[in-house]
Amino acid sequence: MSLCRRSFLRSSAAAVVLGPLSARAAPSEIRLDFATYNPLSLVLKEKGLVEKALASDGIGVRWVQTLGSNKALEFLNAGSIDIGSTAGAAALVGRINGNPIKTVGVFSRPEWTALVCRTNTPFSSPADLKGKSIAVTRGTDPHIFLVRALDSAGLTEKDVRLVLLQHPDGKTALIRGDVDAWAGLDPMMAQAEIENGAKLFYRKPEANTWGVLNAREAFAAQNPDLVKRVLAIYEEARQWALANPAELQAIMAKETKLPQNIVARQLERTDHSNKGLTDATRQTVLEAGLALQKARVIKADVDVRGATEALIDTRFAAS
Repeated sequence: MSLCRRSFLRSSAAAVVLGPLSARAAPSEIRLDFATYNPLSLVLKEKGLVEKALASDGIGVRWVQTLGSNKALEFLNAGSIDIGSTAGAAALVGRINGNPIKTVGVFSRPEWTALVCRTNTPFSSPADLKGKSIAVTRGTDPHIFLVRALDSAGLTEKDVRLVLLQHPDGKTALIRGDVDAWAGLDPMMAQAEIENGAKLFYRKPEANTWGVLNAREAFAAQNPDLVKRVLAIYEEARQWALANPAELQAIMAKETKLPQNIVARQLERTDHSNKGLTDATRQTVLEAGLALQKARVIKADVDVRGATEALIDTRFAAS
């Protein structure tokens, strides 16, 4: 047998072996998070859109609830989920701190956080927080918003007393009077407004970083087509949400077990008109990172611009 023929046969045999192996490399299950701060995730879960799209490939779907960006980042880092919902700035801090993630998509551009106090508390600006107790969930957009707000008043975390609680517990602590203020998050923030008369005494919509979808870097590298398909399904959900606002509100009310007027307040502050990652997304995340570096939350020697570029990956965008 000639050398060329032997080489050809060896190559053909390799192709036969590699074909099935490649097929088996596709995961049997994808693990996604759902969160009340990500309305589109609730649409996907309620309507079974991912399950329907992946059924023919034999890929199952496991849903894991996340209560905040910090939990989504924790689950991503532990490999408990493959794609998770966070705020853009929280994803950047996670990446800088060694969490191997890529921001691959957008689920909303919200005003989901503000500084909140009880209705009879005479706070009107971040400067009023000096020496006060504030409930906050570290590693989330409300925490980052608080740091930037304090910095705008010449204050740091050392000038206040942080009480570290998950978002629902932070709202409860505020209403009970256990803390003076709360770095709020919707829909709990909307609930505190409507049911308890809480006051959003400091708002800055442009300082709320976008709601983004993050994939584990290894998962994205191994399953790029699957990541693209999930983003395409998210795009389907986004278009459906824009066309069906009343049904979106009903799905959210069912999942959150909150009255529809509270859900409506959250949705008033949630913009679903953006299809995917844009220069505006990148700029918002970068500005938040630079502000956190100024406030010494991110170390001075960190290349924030480089970290932002390493985090945001537009290759998986739905066409």
